[in-house]
Amino acid sequence: MKNRGVENNNWWSFHHDWQEEEGEVIEETHLTIYVNGVELVTIMATPLNQDWLAVGFLKNEGILNDVEEIEDLRITSEGCCVDVFLNRDVELPSKKIITSGCGGGITYNDSQISIEPFQIESGTTPDNILDAFKKLQTKDSLYARARGVHAAGLLDLEGNQLVKVAEDVGRHNSFDKLRGACLLEGIPTRGRALLTTGRISSEMLRKGALMGCPVIASRTSPTSLAVEMAHSWKITLVGYARHGKLRVYCYPERLGFNANSEQ
Repeated sequence: MKNRGVENNNWWSFHHDWQEEEGEVIEETHLTIYVNGVELVTIMATPLNQDWLAVGFLKNEGILNDVEEIEDLRITSEGCCVDVFLNRDVELPSKKIITSGCGGGITYNDSQISIEPFQIESGTTPDNILDAFKKLQTKDSLYARARGVHAAGLLDLEGNQLVKVAEDVGRHNSFDKLRGACLLEGIPTRGRALLTTGRISSEMLRKGALMGCPVIASRTSPTSLAVEMAHSWKITLVGYARHGKLRVYCYPERLGFNANSEQ
């Protein structure tokens, strides 16, 4: 039985003895995105908020400039296809880059694209980042119900509020869903912090940079290329934000670090 991104399932657990149990597991399926009637890509994803994923993916890949370009958007009744019709002709990219991620991550863009370095101004505190992660996956989230899913959240640095959260079986998809939701709902992303439960690889950092986020934080680790790119683009890159601790790989000044003070 399917219910908004999860399926009921049976399993056998062992703790001193065997016991049969019933619960939910995250649903994963193929989602094909069409642009102006032409197939662009098929992604392994959680069949929930497919419109967020399609719009965010198109925006992050540079195919969609603004939400006003969308003339029509349709999700098939089976939920496996999204048709996006733009009010202009578009030449779709052909060179695919398979990313280092779960959930069938894919991109058409080179991670070494030119991005103007961020100014070191807007910031927050380590405690605010840690508190936001506690609110990222609430008791009514897919993660709380079935585990096996990534979440991405947008944190307002001034008000210290999570303004939007998206979940998907793929960490790349959760970023794309978050951006698509913000674009469709008119939520600004620039100048805010981007949180993720997944590893920050180069393509994940690129997506965050394109969203205009000067702070990108994860519960787990970044890759070496992500750290290198964060240095170049002056992004505060945070890893292992959990259990009251975190690591800042570059530009800790945005989190209140003062190199001239005694540590």
